[in-house]
Amino acid sequence: MILKNFEDLTVYLNSPRNIVIIGHRNPDGDAVGSTLGLKHYLDKKGHTANVVMPNEYPDFLHWLPGSDTVKRFDHQNNQSVKALEKSDIVFLLDFNALHRVGDDMKNTLEKYKNDFALIDHHQQPDDFKYMYSDTAMSSTCEMVYNFIEMNNDVDLIDENIATCIYTGIMTDTGSFRFRSTTSKTHQIIATLIDKGAKNDRIHNNVYDANSYGRLQLLGQALTNLKIVEDCHTAFITLTQEEKNKFNFEKGDTEGVVNYALSVKGINLAAIFIEDVEQGIIKISFRSKGKFSVNQFARKYFSGGGHDNAAGGKSLDNMQDTIVKFTTLVNNYKQELATSYEA
Repeated sequence: MILKNFEDLTVYLNSPRNIVIIGHRNPDGDAVGSTLGLKHYLDKKGHTANVVMPNEYPDFLHWLPGSDTVKRFDHQNNQSVKALEKSDIVFLLDFNALHRVGDDMKNTLEKYKNDFALIDHHQQPDDFKYMYSDTAMSSTCEMVYNFIEMNNDVDLIDENIATCIYTGIMTDTGSFRFRSTTSKTHQIIATLIDKGAKNDRIHNNVYDANSYGRLQLLGQALTNLKIVEDCHTAFITLTQEEKNKFNFEKGDTEGVVNYALSVKGINLAAIFIEDVEQGIIKISFRSKGKFSVNQFARKYFSGGGHDNAAGGKSLDNMQDTIVKFTTLVNNYKQELATSYEA
C-alpha cells in the first residue's frame, strides 16, 4: 500500500475547497460509484465537488444518485475545463496514470497547475502529491469507504453515499465472488446496507435492466466462443458488424468475458471487440489463480490492470489479433495448466 501525504491532505480538506473528481475513460461501475460516492461525501463536508468523466458511461449506471450532475469532457468540454480551472485540487479515482482518461483530457490535465490526489487499486501507479494506492483492495469504492473511515466520518455516510459505494464494490468484485473480496469487504457491505443501500434494488438496476439488443448481442458472443483446450483458454470475438446488428450501446459487453471464464477447465479468458471508430480491437482478459493477465496485457497488448482482470488493445485486424493471441497462449501452456487447481 502507498499512503503518501495523507495527513497533509486531511488538513488541506479542513477548509472548504472547489474540487473536481475524475474517473477513467469508458467508466465502469467502480469508476462511477467511487466518484459519485466521494462527491456526496465531500459536499457534506462543506466542499464544492464536481465529477467530470472523459466520456459516456453505461445506461445501467445512470440511475445512481448524482448522475445527472456529471459533466462529460467530450460533450461538455467548456463546462469541464471551467470546472478544472476553478478547482483547488483534482481527485483521480480508479485509474493509475493520466493516459487512462484519453488523449484530449490528458493534455488538459497535464497543464493543470494545482495538485492531484490519487485513490486507486491498480498496479504501477504514476506519482502524485497525494496518494492512496492499494492493489490488494477489491475496488476503488472500498478505498473511498476507507478514506471516509480514516477521516473518522463514517457517521456522514447516508443512503446516497452508501448506494454509490455499494454499487462499485458489487460490480468490481463480480457480485462479491472474486478473490479480492475479503471479510473486511463484507463488513463494509453490511455497514452500507445499514446506512441505506438497498442491495436488491441496486442489483436489479445494474444486472436486470437489459435491453433486448443486449441479450441478443450476448447470444452472438456466446455463439462466437472458442476454446483452446490444451491451453485452458477460451475467447470471444465481436465484430463491429455484429455490434451494429444488435444496436450496440456502451456497456452492452460489460461482464461478457466472464462467461468464457466460467467454462469448466478454463483458466484464461478474453474477449476481443472491434471498435472501428477508434481503429482498434479492444480486449478484456480474465484469469483464475496465479496467471497474471496484468503482466500478459502489459507485455503484449499495451494494457494492464489487475492480476486476474486486465484490459488491452490491438492495432491489428481481428484475424491477426486472434492469431497473435493463440500463438502467445501456446507459449504459456504449463503456466495455464497449473494456474488454478480447485
